[in-house]
Amino acid sequence: MTDETRLAFAHPSERSAATAGSDPLDRISVRDLTVEVEIGAFQVERDTTQRVRFNVVVEVRAIETPVEDDVDRILSYDKVTEAIHGELSAERLNLLETLAERIGDRILSEPQAVRVFVRIEKLDRGAGVLGVEIVRSAKGLAKSEADSPHPRIVFLSNEALESDNLRGWVDQLCDSKDPLVICVGPHALPVPQANGKAAQTRIDLLSIEQNALSLSAREPRCEVVATRTELDWAMRNGHPCIWAPSKIVLDAVDGPDAPPSDSLMLAFWFANLLDASSVLSIGETLPRSTTLPAAFHPVQDARI
Repeated sequence: MTDETRLAFAHPSERSAATAGSDPLDRISVRDLTVEVEIGAFQVERDTTQRVRFNVVVEVRAIETPVEDDVDRILSYDKVTEAIHGELSAERLNLLETLAERIGDRILSEPQAVRVFVRIEKLDRGAGVLGVEIVRSAKGLAKSEADSPHPRIVFLSNEALESDNLRGWVDQLCDSKDPLVICVGPHALPVPQANGKAAQTRIDLLSIEQNALSLSAREPRCEVVATRTELDWAMRNGHPCIWAPSKIVLDAVDGPDAPPSDSLMLAFWFANLLDASSVLSIGETLPRSTTLPAAFHPVQDARI
């Protein structure tokens, strides 16, 4: 076995040392952290967990001031494990590559971090160990242009969608400079009923997306979006959008308590997820017993 091949399968700490150059950096590492997690692109990997092993090495710049045995002065192991658990809890992912990138970016956001090696392996998918490994440096980390936007969430009931006032409402909503995301409920067409909860959830979500596409066809200013990437781009660039919920709901680690058929509560769950600045409901009100964050003000429009 050549030295190059050996290093390809060596622990990230060995790869870090081999590529350190003449002025090596200090390193911290987390080895063989194994977590039970739901991840994977295949249907057999949904609704079940598998063991995933993490090995992370971080090269750090030297601290100019004395450490004085103070954990707050260093990049600690906890920051590494927090990056792993934080990304695992953010949303369900299909790809180890995506998870590795996000863990690496989070670690490199720490001021002391210079370069990170992230190896992630699935231990239960077949006879061998399947995994990915990435190497990223702080100088190659794309910085966010701004803090995440805080959109206005507007829920439109089916009655509102059929109202003669719809065009005027959309005109007013689009005039504001604040990001706008519109939520709708299931289409008025009868929804098929399934015996299983998981199947019914998908059917109800697809019905909502039918309604979203129907609204977009009437209001081409509002584009249907399904992923966080699409949402972030639309909000940052001032494009009103309509939420298609299937991917975000099904990939959520901590999903909504209410079923998709309770579409107004789904809209409030989504608003919490996006840290929305406000929520407006046109055509439907929540029960008085519902507790919501103070910033959310559901309103029923009197003209419907």
